[in-house]
Amino acid sequence: MSPVAATSTGLHAPDGTAIQRVAVDCSGAAAQVVGQTGGQLLSASAKSSGGSVVCEITVLVPGNGSDRPKKVTVKVPQ
Repeated sequence: MSPVAATSTGLHAPDGTAIQRVAVDCSGAAAQVVGQTGGQLLSASAKSSGGSVVCEITVLVPGNGSDRPKKVTVKVPQ
């Protein structure tokens, strides 16, 4: 599944610069990370990082044997 972007217009900063709000669907990135790690999805959210949008995916990965599970966060560029 590819990312879906929706934009909103009509927003302006105090100096008159247009602001564009973008919504990103991170479900495809979440499914990919869960498949690669074998973990359980805890959260998936879109974040702005360095002028671009990334999906921040957090999964709980099972430990080996008697080891505790590990929480792993992966950033996937969109």
